[in-house]
Amino acid sequence: MRIAICDDEEVQRKLLAGYLQEWAKARDILLETECFPSAESLEFAWEDDRDFDLLVLDIEMGELSGMELAGRIREKNEEVPVLFITGYEKYMAQGYEVSALHYLLKPVHKEKLFAVLDRLRKTKKPEEKFSFRREDSLLLLPASSIWYVEAMGHKCLLAERDLKHEVHMSISEAVLLFGGRKELVQCHRSYIVNLQHASSIAKTEIVMDNGTRIPISRSAGKAVNEAFIRNYLKK
Repeated sequence: MRIAICDDEEVQRKLLAGYLQEWAKARDILLETECFPSAESLEFAWEDDRDFDLLVLDIEMGELSGMELAGRIREKNEEVPVLFITGYEKYMAQGYEVSALHYLLKPVHKEKLFAVLDRLRKTKKPEEKFSFRREDSLLLLPASSIWYVEAMGHKCLLAERDLKHEVHMSISEAVLLFGGRKELVQCHRSYIVNLQHASSIAKTEIVMDNGTRIPISRSAGKAVNEAFIRNYLKK
């Protein structure tokens, strides 16, 4: 489990990190915490690494507040839970706009923090992750992070929203790996696309949420369109 702590006060970051480790140890959970001194630093890190199970955000921080950061993350349809830490009750109503998991008032009482974490643990189902072999490492990604897979000879280019990875896998091996998941559809002999990240489908191409265009072969067109309409048109 990975949790990001974002607070501009070092004392608060250390306090929260200690509470989180105490909670994890009591429940025999392997926990990694990563601390950020500003909303800007977490936003920058988020662009390269979004593999967090929870964001713990102070609200009042420098030029960019925790509330504003949560709003920017939600604009990208991110579903990561957010726990706000604040010294003022006046901010609580704003949390509904960014689907906050909970608010805790400072000073944070660890018993209340533990209760929020226990609730999150009960409701959150771990997402299956797929393993991909790179040149010198393994890449683990959940299906929701995969935007499309593109064949490159005996290798593939695996794309996230803003990242691309070259993996040692053929397109046919990728099809077998995904095991017929409804969101991961082979739309062309050289492409598998995640329909969860598709904004529209035309006769010959799929337009992704970030504007990328993926070709659709004539033989796959009907199946791709039916899957998109049936499962994702109302997303």
